[in-house]
Amino acid sequence: MRVLIVTDTYPPDINGVARTLNTLGVGLERRGHAVQVVTTVESADGLKRHVMHSMPLPGYPGLRFGFASIRQMLEIFGRFRPDVLYLATETLMGISAIRAAGKREIPVISGFHTNFQNYLEDYHLPGMETVAQGVLRAIHNQTARTLTPSSDTANTLERWGIQNVGVLGRGVDTELFDPIRRDPVLRKSWGADDSTPVAIYVGRVAAEKNLELVVRAFDVFRENQPAARMVIVGDGPRLESLKQERPDFHYAGARTGEDLATHYASGDVFLFPSITETFGNVVLEAMSAGLGVVAYDYAAPRLLIRSGENGWLAPFDEEAAFLAQTRAAAAAWQNNDLRFAARQTAFDLGWERVIEQFEHELASVMPASLV
Repeated sequence: MRVLIVTDTYPPDINGVARTLNTLGVGLERRGHAVQVVTTVESADGLKRHVMHSMPLPGYPGLRFGFASIRQMLEIFGRFRPDVLYLATETLMGISAIRAAGKREIPVISGFHTNFQNYLEDYHLPGMETVAQGVLRAIHNQTARTLTPSSDTANTLERWGIQNVGVLGRGVDTELFDPIRRDPVLRKSWGADDSTPVAIYVGRVAAEKNLELVVRAFDVFRENQPAARMVIVGDGPRLESLKQERPDFHYAGARTGEDLATHYASGDVFLFPSITETFGNVVLEAMSAGLGVVAYDYAAPRLLIRSGENGWLAPFDEEAAFLAQTRAAAAAWQNNDLRFAARQTAFDLGWERVIEQFEHELASVMPASLV
Protein backbone atom coordinates (compact mmCIF):
# COMPACT_ATOMS: atom_id res chain seq x y z
CA MET A 1 0.00 0.00 0.00
CA ARG A 2 0.91 3.64 -0.47
CA VAL A 3 -0.41 5.45 2.61
CA LEU A 4 -0.59 9.22 3.14
CA ILE A 5 -1.10 10.40 6.73
CA VAL A 6 -2.56 13.91 7.09
CA THR A 7 -2.05 15.45 10.54
CA ASP A 8 -1.50 18.87 12.10
CA THR A 9 0.73 17.39 14.83
CA TYR A 10 3.71 15.12 14.31
CA PRO A 11 7.18 14.73 15.88
CA PRO A 12 9.12 16.69 16.98
CA ASP A 13 5.82 17.82 18.59
CA ILE A 14 5.64 16.25 22.04
CA ASN A 15 2.18 14.78 22.62
CA GLY A 16 0.44 11.43 22.52
CA VAL A 17 -1.15 11.94 19.10
CA ALA A 18 2.17 12.82 17.46
CA ARG A 19 3.92 9.83 19.02
CA THR A 20 1.08 7.49 18.06
CA LEU A 21 1.00 8.58 14.43
CA ASN A 22 4.76 8.26 14.11
CA THR A 23 4.63 4.76 15.59
CA LEU A 24 1.84 3.72 13.23
CA GLY A 25 3.52 5.22 10.17
CA VAL A 26 6.96 3.79 10.88
CA GLY A 27 5.34 0.45 11.72
CA LEU A 28 3.59 0.33 8.34
CA GLU A 29 6.84 1.21 6.58
CA ARG A 30 8.61 -1.64 8.35
CA ARG A 31 5.88 -3.96 7.09
CA GLY A 32 6.75 -3.01 3.50
CA HIS A 33 4.34 -0.16 2.78
CA ALA A 34 5.22 3.29 1.39
CA VAL A 35 4.20 5.99 3.88
CA GLN A 36 4.41 9.79 3.72
CA VAL A 37 3.03 12.52 5.97
CA VAL A 38 1.36 15.88 5.36
CA THR A 39 1.90 17.98 8.46
CA THR A 40 2.85 21.40 9.87
CA VAL A 41 6.33 20.91 11.32
CA GLU A 42 9.72 20.52 9.66
CA SER A 43 12.12 17.70 10.49
CA ALA A 44 14.80 15.78 8.64
CA ASP A 45 14.08 12.65 10.68
CA GLY A 46 11.69 9.80 10.02
CA LEU A 47 9.10 9.50 7.27
CA LYS A 48 9.12 11.82 4.27
CA ARG A 49 6.85 14.76 4.98
CA HIS A 50 5.12 17.59 3.14
CA VAL A 51 5.02 20.66 5.39
CA MET A 52 2.06 23.06 5.12
CA HIS A 53 1.54 26.57 6.48
CA SER A 54 -0.05 26.72 9.93
CA MET A 55 -1.14 29.01 12.77
CA PRO A 56 -1.06 28.42 16.54
CA LEU A 57 -4.13 27.52 18.54
CA PRO A 58 -5.30 30.68 20.39
CA GLY A 59 -3.85 30.60 23.88
CA TYR A 60 -1.64 27.60 23.09
CA PRO A 61 1.21 28.36 20.68
CA GLY A 62 2.57 24.83 21.02
CA LEU A 63 -0.33 23.43 18.96
CA ARG A 64 -1.00 24.44 15.37
CA PHE A 65 -3.76 24.28 12.78
CA GLY A 66 -2.57 23.54 9.24
CA PHE A 67 -3.74 25.11 5.99
CA ALA A 68 -3.59 23.49 2.57
CA SER A 69 -5.64 24.07 -0.56
CA ILE A 70 -7.23 21.33 -2.60
CA ARG A 71 -4.73 22.16 -5.34
CA GLN A 72 -1.81 21.61 -2.97
CA MET A 73 -3.20 18.27 -1.87
CA LEU A 74 -3.74 17.19 -5.48
CA GLU A 75 -0.12 18.07 -6.24
CA ILE A 76 1.01 15.84 -3.38
CA PHE A 77 -1.26 13.06 -4.64
CA GLY A 78 0.26 13.42 -8.10
CA ARG A 79 3.80 13.00 -6.78
CA PHE A 80 3.16 10.25 -4.21
CA ARG A 81 0.14 8.44 -5.77
CA PRO A 82 -1.41 7.25 -2.46
CA ASP A 83 -3.76 4.28 -2.40
CA VAL A 84 -5.41 5.42 0.85
CA LEU A 85 -5.41 8.44 3.18
CA TYR A 86 -5.46 8.47 6.95
CA LEU A 87 -6.81 11.79 8.20
CA ALA A 88 -5.80 12.31 11.83
CA THR A 89 -6.94 15.89 12.55
CA GLU A 90 -10.16 17.66 11.60
CA THR A 91 -8.88 21.06 10.45
CA LEU A 92 -8.96 23.04 7.20
CA MET A 93 -6.00 21.01 6.00
CA GLY A 94 -7.91 17.83 6.68
CA ILE A 95 -11.03 19.09 4.92
CA SER A 96 -8.95 19.95 1.83
CA ALA A 97 -7.46 16.46 1.92
CA ILE A 98 -10.93 14.85 1.98
CA ARG A 99 -12.13 16.98 -0.95
CA ALA A 100 -9.01 16.32 -2.99
CA ALA A 101 -9.27 12.58 -2.28
CA GLY A 102 -12.86 12.67 -3.55
CA LYS A 103 -11.67 14.12 -6.86
CA ARG A 104 -9.18 11.26 -7.27
CA GLU A 105 -11.44 8.55 -5.79
CA ILE A 106 -8.89 7.81 -3.07
CA PRO A 107 -10.48 6.19 0.01
CA VAL A 108 -10.09 8.01 3.33
CA ILE A 109 -10.13 6.69 6.89
CA SER A 110 -10.29 9.32 9.61
CA GLY A 111 -9.08 9.18 13.18
CA PHE A 112 -10.67 10.85 16.20
CA HIS A 113 -7.65 11.40 18.44
CA THR A 114 -8.51 14.51 20.45
CA ASN A 115 -11.65 15.81 22.17
CA PHE A 116 -11.23 19.31 20.77
CA GLN A 117 -14.89 20.09 21.43
CA ASN A 118 -14.16 19.84 25.17
CA TYR A 119 -11.28 22.32 24.92
CA LEU A 120 -13.26 25.23 23.51
CA GLU A 121 -14.23 26.89 26.77
CA ASP A 122 -10.67 26.61 28.08
CA TYR A 123 -9.37 28.28 24.94
CA HIS A 124 -11.73 31.27 24.88
CA LEU A 125 -14.51 29.78 22.71
CA PRO A 126 -17.29 28.98 25.23
CA GLY A 127 -20.70 27.74 24.15
CA MET A 128 -19.45 26.20 20.90
CA GLU A 129 -19.47 22.54 21.87
CA THR A 130 -22.70 21.67 20.01
CA VAL A 131 -21.52 23.49 16.90
CA ALA A 132 -18.19 21.66 17.08
CA GLN A 133 -19.95 18.30 17.34
CA GLY A 134 -21.89 19.08 14.17
CA VAL A 135 -18.74 20.07 12.32
CA LEU A 136 -16.93 16.92 13.46
CA ARG A 137 -19.89 14.78 12.40
CA ALA A 138 -19.92 16.36 8.95
CA ILE A 139 -16.18 15.82 8.48
CA HIS A 140 -16.02 12.24 9.70
CA ASN A 141 -19.09 11.13 7.76
CA GLN A 142 -17.30 12.09 4.55
CA THR A 143 -14.76 9.35 5.26
CA ALA A 144 -15.18 5.61 4.85
CA ARG A 145 -14.52 4.85 8.51
CA THR A 146 -13.58 6.64 11.73
CA LEU A 147 -11.13 5.06 14.15
CA THR A 148 -10.82 6.11 17.78
CA PRO A 149 -8.75 4.58 20.58
CA SER A 150 -11.39 3.60 23.17
CA SER A 151 -14.90 2.18 23.30
CA ASP A 152 -15.99 5.12 25.48
CA THR A 153 -15.10 7.58 22.74
CA ALA A 154 -16.56 5.32 20.04
CA ASN A 155 -19.90 5.28 21.86
CA THR A 156 -19.82 9.09 22.09
CA LEU A 157 -19.15 9.45 18.37
CA GLU A 158 -22.01 7.11 17.54
CA ARG A 159 -24.36 9.18 19.72
CA TRP A 160 -23.33 12.23 17.70
CA GLY A 161 -24.36 10.45 14.51
CA ILE A 162 -20.92 9.57 13.20
CA GLN A 163 -21.14 6.42 11.11
CA ASN A 164 -18.96 3.32 10.80
CA VAL A 165 -16.89 3.92 13.94
CA GLY A 166 -14.18 1.47 14.93
CA VAL A 167 -11.78 1.13 17.86
CA LEU A 168 -8.05 1.13 17.18
CA GLY A 169 -6.33 0.74 20.52
CA ARG A 170 -2.91 1.86 21.60
CA GLY A 171 0.29 0.09 22.53
CA VAL A 172 3.40 0.69 24.59
CA ASP A 173 7.09 -0.03 24.21
CA THR A 174 7.71 -2.12 27.32
CA GLU A 175 11.46 -2.21 26.68
CA LEU A 176 11.61 1.60 26.76
CA PHE A 177 9.15 2.16 29.63
CA ASP A 178 10.71 -0.21 32.14
CA PRO A 179 11.13 -0.02 35.95
CA ILE A 180 14.80 -0.93 35.49
CA ARG A 181 15.39 2.71 34.45
CA ARG A 182 14.71 3.96 37.98
CA ASP A 183 17.48 6.45 38.75
CA PRO A 184 18.47 7.24 42.38
CA VAL A 185 20.52 10.23 41.22
CA LEU A 186 17.50 11.74 39.46
CA ARG A 187 15.35 11.09 42.53
CA LYS A 188 17.97 12.78 44.70
CA SER A 189 17.70 15.88 42.48
CA TRP A 190 14.00 15.90 43.40
CA GLY A 191 14.85 15.68 47.10
CA ALA A 192 13.79 12.04 47.35
CA ASP A 193 15.57 8.95 48.63
CA ASP A 194 14.31 5.36 48.79
CA SER A 195 12.03 6.21 51.71
CA THR A 196 10.48 9.27 50.02
CA PRO A 197 7.38 8.78 47.85
CA VAL A 198 7.30 10.67 44.55
CA ALA A 199 4.00 11.51 42.88
CA ILE A 200 4.38 12.35 39.20
CA TYR A 201 2.32 13.86 36.39
CA VAL A 202 3.33 13.55 32.72
CA GLY A 203 1.52 15.45 29.99
CA ARG A 204 0.59 18.86 28.66
CA VAL A 205 0.53 21.53 31.33
CA ALA A 206 -2.72 22.93 30.03
CA ALA A 207 -6.23 23.78 31.13
CA GLU A 208 -7.88 20.71 29.60
CA LYS A 209 -5.78 18.37 31.75
CA ASN A 210 -7.59 19.32 35.00
CA LEU A 211 -4.34 20.27 36.73
CA GLU A 212 -6.17 22.01 39.57
CA LEU A 213 -7.05 18.51 40.74
CA VAL A 214 -3.42 17.40 40.50
CA VAL A 215 -2.62 20.17 43.00
CA ARG A 216 -5.42 19.18 45.38
CA ALA A 217 -4.63 15.48 45.03
CA PHE A 218 -0.99 15.99 45.93
CA ASP A 219 -1.99 17.94 49.03
CA VAL A 220 -4.12 14.94 50.05
CA PHE A 221 -1.23 12.61 49.22
CA ARG A 222 1.07 14.63 51.45
CA GLU A 223 -1.38 14.47 54.36
CA ASN A 224 -0.54 10.77 54.47
CA GLN A 225 3.10 11.15 53.36
CA PRO A 226 4.45 14.52 54.61
CA ALA A 227 7.86 14.03 52.97
CA ALA A 228 6.39 13.31 49.50
CA ARG A 229 7.58 15.12 46.38
CA MET A 230 5.56 16.16 43.31
CA VAL A 231 7.15 16.12 39.85
CA ILE A 232 5.56 17.70 36.76
CA VAL A 233 6.90 16.45 33.41
CA GLY A 234 5.72 18.46 30.44
CA ASP A 235 5.22 21.92 29.01
CA GLY A 236 2.25 24.06 28.08
CA PRO A 237 0.40 27.34 28.55
CA ARG A 238 -0.32 26.81 32.27
CA LEU A 239 3.27 26.03 33.24
CA GLU A 240 4.31 29.49 34.44
CA SER A 241 1.15 30.06 36.46
CA LEU A 242 1.51 26.62 38.07
CA LYS A 243 5.13 27.39 38.97
CA GLN A 244 3.99 30.56 40.71
CA GLU A 245 1.18 28.75 42.52
CA ARG A 246 3.27 25.75 43.59
CA PRO A 247 6.98 26.54 43.78
CA ASP A 248 7.37 23.43 45.93
CA PHE A 249 6.80 21.16 42.91
CA HIS A 250 9.71 20.03 40.75
CA TYR A 251 9.26 21.01 37.07
CA ALA A 252 11.16 18.73 34.69
CA GLY A 253 9.93 20.27 31.43
CA ALA A 254 9.18 18.25 28.31
CA ARG A 255 11.07 14.96 28.04
CA THR A 256 11.31 12.34 25.30
CA GLY A 257 12.71 8.88 24.66
CA GLU A 258 14.89 7.27 27.29
CA ASP A 259 14.95 10.48 29.31
CA LEU A 260 11.15 10.41 29.57
CA ALA A 261 11.19 6.71 30.44
CA THR A 262 13.70 7.38 33.25
CA HIS A 263 11.46 10.08 34.69
CA TYR A 264 8.48 7.72 34.74
CA ALA A 265 10.44 4.89 36.34
CA SER A 266 11.87 7.19 39.01
CA GLY A 267 8.41 8.07 40.29
CA ASP A 268 6.10 5.99 42.49
CA VAL A 269 2.49 7.08 41.94
CA PHE A 270 1.10 8.64 38.76
CA LEU A 271 -1.69 11.20 39.28
CA PHE A 272 -3.87 11.56 36.18
CA PRO A 273 -7.13 13.49 36.75
CA SER A 274 -7.83 14.42 33.09
CA ILE A 275 -11.45 14.05 31.94
CA THR A 276 -10.91 14.90 28.24
CA GLU A 277 -8.92 11.93 26.92
CA THR A 278 -9.82 9.77 23.94
CA PHE A 279 -7.40 7.19 25.37
CA GLY A 280 -4.56 8.45 27.58
CA ASN A 281 -1.27 6.98 26.32
CA VAL A 282 0.54 8.24 29.41
CA VAL A 283 -1.46 5.86 31.60
CA LEU A 284 -0.15 2.88 29.66
CA GLU A 285 3.40 4.27 29.72
CA ALA A 286 3.24 4.82 33.49
CA MET A 287 1.97 1.30 34.11
CA SER A 288 4.67 -0.15 31.89
CA ALA A 289 7.22 1.74 34.01
CA GLY A 290 5.80 0.06 37.11
CA LEU A 291 3.83 2.95 38.60
CA GLY A 292 0.50 2.77 40.38
CA VAL A 293 -1.89 5.11 38.53
CA VAL A 294 -4.73 7.11 40.07
CA ALA A 295 -7.24 7.99 37.34
CA TYR A 296 -10.90 8.31 36.43
CA ASP A 297 -12.83 5.26 35.23
CA TYR A 298 -13.02 5.82 31.46
CA ALA A 299 -10.89 5.45 28.30
CA ALA A 300 -7.50 3.78 28.94
CA PRO A 301 -7.86 3.57 32.75
CA ARG A 302 -11.17 1.68 32.42
CA LEU A 303 -9.55 -0.74 29.99
CA LEU A 304 -6.35 -1.24 31.96
CA ILE A 305 -6.82 -0.66 35.69
CA ARG A 306 -8.34 -3.07 38.19
CA SER A 307 -8.80 -0.78 41.15
CA GLY A 308 -6.78 -1.82 44.18
CA GLU A 309 -4.94 -4.53 42.19
CA ASN A 310 -2.81 -2.66 39.63
CA GLY A 311 -3.84 0.96 40.23
CA TRP A 312 -6.72 3.04 41.56
CA LEU A 313 -9.91 4.13 39.77
CA ALA A 314 -12.46 6.78 40.70
CA PRO A 315 -15.91 7.19 39.11
CA PHE A 316 -15.73 9.59 36.19
CA ASP A 317 -15.42 13.26 37.18
CA GLU A 318 -16.15 12.63 40.85
CA GLU A 319 -13.47 14.69 42.56
CA ALA A 320 -14.10 13.45 46.09
CA ALA A 321 -13.68 9.87 44.92
CA PHE A 322 -10.47 10.75 43.07
CA LEU A 323 -9.07 12.27 46.26
CA ALA A 324 -10.10 9.20 48.24
CA GLN A 325 -8.25 6.97 45.79
CA THR A 326 -5.23 9.26 46.08
CA ARG A 327 -5.27 8.66 49.85
CA ALA A 328 -5.29 4.93 49.18
CA ALA A 329 -2.37 5.32 46.77
CA ALA A 330 -0.39 7.33 49.33
CA ALA A 331 -0.85 4.58 51.89
CA ALA A 332 0.22 1.88 49.41
CA TRP A 333 2.95 3.63 47.41
CA GLN A 334 5.43 0.87 48.29
CA ASN A 335 3.07 -1.96 47.31
CA ASN A 336 5.39 -3.88 45.00
CA ASP A 337 2.73 -6.46 44.11
CA LEU A 338 0.46 -3.71 42.77
CA ARG A 339 3.29 -2.11 40.81
CA PHE A 340 4.33 -5.48 39.36
CA ALA A 341 0.72 -6.11 38.33
CA ALA A 342 0.65 -2.73 36.55
CA ARG A 343 3.77 -3.69 34.62
CA GLN A 344 2.32 -7.09 33.72
CA THR A 345 -0.82 -5.44 32.34
CA ALA A 346 1.31 -3.40 29.95
CA PHE A 347 3.03 -6.52 28.61
CA ASP A 348 -0.20 -7.56 26.91
CA LEU A 349 -0.39 -4.31 24.94
CA GLY A 350 2.53 -4.12 22.54
CA TRP A 351 2.38 -1.93 19.42
CA GLU A 352 2.72 -4.70 16.85
CA ARG A 353 -0.87 -5.90 17.14
CA VAL A 354 -2.12 -2.29 16.83
CA ILE A 355 -0.05 -1.68 13.68
CA GLU A 356 -1.34 -4.91 12.18
CA GLN A 357 -4.94 -3.89 12.86
CA PHE A 358 -4.27 -0.44 11.37
CA GLU A 359 -2.90 -2.11 8.24
CA HIS A 360 -6.06 -4.22 7.93
CA GLU A 361 -8.31 -1.20 8.47
CA LEU A 362 -6.61 0.73 5.68
CA ALA A 363 -6.70 -2.24 3.32
CA SER A 364 -10.40 -2.80 4.01
CA VAL A 365 -11.46 0.45 2.30
CA MET A 366 -9.28 0.00 -0.78
CA PRO A 367 -10.44 -1.61 -4.05
CA ALA A 368 -9.75 -5.34 -3.99
CA SER A 369 -7.50 -4.98 -7.04
CA LEU A 370 -5.07 -2.82 -5.06
CA VAL A 371 -4.87 -4.88 -1.88
